[in-house]
Formats: sequence, structure tokens, C-alpha cells
Amino acid sequence: MDKFHTLTQLLDNAGCQYNIFDLGRRVNEIDVSQFKAVEDNRQPYPWPLQQHAHIAISFWQPQHTPWIWFLRLPLDERGLLKQAAVGDFIKYVIEAMGATLNSEPTEEEQEKLAANPYTFKPTDDKMAIFHAQIRHQLDLPASQFYEHAQQYLSGKLDWQQWQGVGLQGIADICARMKQENNATFIRKAIVNLPMTPLYALLGCLEHCTLPDPLSTRISEHLSAEINSQDPDLFLVSALIRAISGSDSKILTPALESILAQPELCHREVLIAIAGRCWSGLLTTDNAARFLLRLAETNDQALFNQLFADLVMLPVLRGTMLQVLHGQAEPALVAAIEKLQQHARGQ
Repeated sequence: MDKFHTLTQLLDNAGCQYNIFDLGRRVNEIDVSQFKAVEDNRQPYPWPLQQHAHIAISFWQPQHTPWIWFLRLPLDERGLLKQAAVGDFIKYVIEAMGATLNSEPTEEEQEKLAANPYTFKPTDDKMAIFHAQIRHQLDLPASQFYEHAQQYLSGKLDWQQWQGVGLQGIADICARMKQENNATFIRKAIVNLPMTPLYALLGCLEHCTLPDPLSTRISEHLSAEINSQDPDLFLVSALIRAISGSDSKILTPALESILAQPELCHREVLIAIAGRCWSGLLTTDNAARFLLRLAETNDQALFNQLFADLVMLPVLRGTMLQVLHGQAEPALVAAIEKLQQHARGQ
């Protein structure tokens, strides 16, 4: 039991094939070699959320149905995996499944494995897009809801007849965007969908890499909303999340247009930007403007939480620390001082 120090050692030893995804921020595949470097503490976890790595590991052996572990593993202040937690989980696995990972655990063993402190249940939207992406990647057929969702998004059905369209079907369309004209169907549907299916579609798109024409269409929808007389801030939040997988030439101007207008920077919008669109905050100017808008909410707890989350992201750490120690607007200076007092326990 002691010879396995990492999850990939255990999986490799058992002769499993496997895929690893981040489920904390955007549902995103993690390269196995990168994950092994994370497991060895040679680099921090790339996409931490609330000082944890939220990961899905799908693994299988020939002629066996894939198993999936949804794990929430703690990170230290440098973003490195806490090795003791990984070791604990490996013990749970070996007790339930054995080191070969090819025995079928009893119901009692399954319950014991599921009840360990490191597993978590993803939200429905993340679960749907994860299953859609993994099935597409493994060349497995889409769900039974795929064809009906495709018919609906292609405009062949009445736009108001959305009640029978399954979330899993919409996720399947998004995961298979490069086939069967699906990207075109989505792009044309965006402006016709009632609010409920629109939110479901946008919630799936935020976990996908988008082609430029689709990104542009969503960005246009966002521009129209933020320039309207009475912008719907929850729709603004959903639209900016949806283009988080866009090229920077589309995402960055969209972010800047929101951050330029204080009245748009509701907490839901700022949480959306921090949670999905961090790649648009890589410049010091954008990061400082974002933190200023966050400070202007006068919600110090939210400021502390989102700053702590963003500074843990390896790609943003340098930028955030630069803003922390640089010149800033009075509101931001005051929020940073309170953040530092909180960190010192005062």
C-alpha cells in the first residue's frame, strides 16, 4: 500500500488508461504529464479554486466500463498538492478496489469509497458538459438527448417548445461543436432562444473553446445588453462567462467594456469574471481595474475571497502581487489595506 505515492502511479501500475479534467473553474482537460508534475510537487496546480484542486479522473481497462473519481484535494499556500491527502485517498481506493483496480467493489465498499472526505459532487451543468466531452473524446455515441437538442437549436422546432430539450443534449452539441454544423446552429440560435434554454446553452459554452464567429455573435449580444437602457446583470454575467473560451482579441475588449462601467460591476458579474475569465486579467491595467470595481462593491469579504483565489492562479500571481504593491485608486488602496490587516489577523 505504501509504494503508491501518486494517483497516476496507482493507475499506471494497474495498466489503466485514463483522462484527467479540472472541474473547478472551466471543465478543462489536464495533460497527464502536467498532472504528474503537479503530483510530484514540481509545479503548482494550474487552476485552483478556493485552495483546492477539483478534478475528475476517468479510468478504464480493456472491456471494462470506465470509473470516474470526482476529487477535491487540498492545496498549500503555494498551490502545491498536499501529499498526505493524496495518500489518504489512495488508501481508501486500495481498501475498496485493490491495487489492480479491476475488482468490482461490493456495495458496502462502494459506499465507503464514496464517503471519503476527498470526493465531491459537481454541479449539474459541469456534470453534463464533462460527460459530453469525455464521451466525444473516447469516440462514444452522444446521449439519447442529442438529436432532439440538435433539431431544436437548428430552428426546426418552435423556439418556445424547449421544455423537452435535455441539458445533456445541449452539452453534447457544445462538445461536438466541430461536427454536423453544430457551431452554426448555436450561433444562429443565440438570438432566438427564450431565456431558460439560453441560460442552459451559455452555461455549457463557458466550458468550451469557441470558434471566432460564435464568440463574435455572443460578444455582440453582450454589447447590446450592456448598452441597453436597463441591462440585465445576470444575463451580462452569463454572456461574459460564455466567451471565457474565446480568443483574447474578443474576450479582452468585452471585459474592458464591462469594467469601464461601474454600474455593470455587480457582484455576480465580478464573480463570473474571476471564476471563468481570468485570462482577460493578465495585464496589470485590467487586473487593477477589476480589483477597483471589486473594492467599489464595499464587500470586503468578497474582495478578500476573490483576491485570494486569483493570486493562487499561477498565471496571475505575478500580476496580482504587482497590483497589490503598486499605485492605485483610493478605494482600491483602502480595500488592499483591509485585506492585509485580515491576512495579519488584525
